Amino acid sequence: MSKPAANELLARLAGQETAGNDASSPCRDLEASSPAHQLERDDPKLAGLLQRIGSLTGDAAESAGMLGEEPDIQTPWDSSSADFFPDAPESFDATGLTESEVEALALKFLLSRGDCTGRDIADQILLPFGLIEEVCRRMKQDQLVAYRASAAMSDYIYQLTDLGRERARRHVEHCTYFGAAPVTLADYIASVRAQSLENQQPTLADLQHAFSDLLINPEMMHRLGPAINSGRGMFLFGFPGNGKTSIAERVTLAFGETIWVPRAIGVDGEIIRLFDPSNHVPAPLPKNEGLLDQSRVDRRWVRIKRPTIVVGGELTMDNLEITMNHITGINEAPMQLKSNCGTLVIDDFGRQRMSTDELLNRWIVPLEKRYDYLNLSSGKKIEVPFDQLLILSTNLEPRDLVDEAFLRRIPYKIEVINPTEEEFRKLFGIMCPKMGFEYNDKVIDYLIEHHYKERPFRCCQPRDLLSQVRCLCLFEGRPLELSPEAFDKAVENYFSVM
Repeated sequence: MSKPAANELLARLAGQETAGNDASSPCRDLEASSPAHQLERDDPKLAGLLQRIGSLTGDAAESAGMLGEEPDIQTPWDSSSADFFPDAPESFDATGLTESEVEALALKFLLSRGDCTGRDIADQILLPFGLIEEVCRRMKQDQLVAYRASAAMSDYIYQLTDLGRERARRHVEHCTYFGAAPVTLADYIASVRAQSLENQQPTLADLQHAFSDLLINPEMMHRLGPAINSGRGMFLFGFPGNGKTSIAERVTLAFGETIWVPRAIGVDGEIIRLFDPSNHVPAPLPKNEGLLDQSRVDRRWVRIKRPTIVVGGELTMDNLEITMNHITGINEAPMQLKSNCGTLVIDDFGRQRMSTDELLNRWIVPLEKRYDYLNLSSGKKIEVPFDQLLILSTNLEPRDLVDEAFLRRIPYKIEVINPTEEEFRKLFGIMCPKMGFEYNDKVIDYLIEHHYKERPFRCCQPRDLLSQVRCLCLFEGRPLELSPEAFDKAVENYFSVM
């Protein structure tokens, strides 16, 4: 039955039936017995496929009508979860790359791999197969590659010709990189602006969630809140063992959970590798359970958890500049670039191999202007965002490390003080179950009365002492149980030179 005829029949039946809203209405019976609903009952996968085909072809309303449903047009990702999403490019103009740049990556991959299909090249360079197919066709016309055999889905197995092998070697001499196609610097800057910390305003609830596994004094929480909300920078100082590093490592959780970063950035033929598995934790989109993949993601980008990069005494000036491997010709992004839209923690500030003046002079302008200048090996200077929460954690007094001009650019200076006796007891209550012990008030009373009369409390001590008691119990083959004797031995070992 045609669609107009069906609509006419439905209208006629609806006019004859006064109780049209009743479950026994002929209109409802006809609708329930329609071919679309029968299809949905008999083969829900096929029904879902028809709906997805309609959404991919831009006719979501028509496909929904085929199934007798209200149109529900949705984007392939949750747009409320992020302000930036990398759409898959549909042309070379959209990638910001030239065909010659993509050709160079393909030739170097073929030189390393040998024979491979066009889809293998697309999966290596992480560009859509449609674009790679054009490049492969042109390389075939230029006699850089030859067909070795046909492959599935209108593809071919390619191999380099002598001319192609020679050109690939020349490309390798300049740079050995043949990974994901780079993203333009302009696209990267736009992504940082869209995902900037300045766009986030963490609330008290966000901070409580971030520090849920730590015992934070309410007064300290209200001091940390404005500093984190500013997205600028802070000093965390105080005695060692009170959780400065633990606080700094969890600050990022108060902001949005994930961001997108490019695997590599391209600047005038230079490759800067940005995605770093040792510092970035991938957070891929959930897999689509349907028959078609609607994600449409530019695979040159990686979805990661907002980065928290911690560096300590090993930090040098080289880590703050683009470093080039002269053997491979690949540039590595500096720490501040990798931590954009996240947190950069300088732990044990003042104990680095370079002087504090040298470090602070390097960052005095970026902290003020929110952008940085980096030098490429070609001599070109580029402007990049400096968009991270900088946390300087130190056991020393900040005024002894830096001058007033720099202190002004780090607006928040927060002292992490020793815990009170009540907080010290709470820490034992938190750590005992995690270590496998049952909390015992009398034993903790004994510990405080006999070993803390002239000794200050530190936040790390409950964990450290319980760890020693646990090791002692395991060594002696006894059940995990708190006892005065066990704490006497733990204190003797722990505070022997303190």
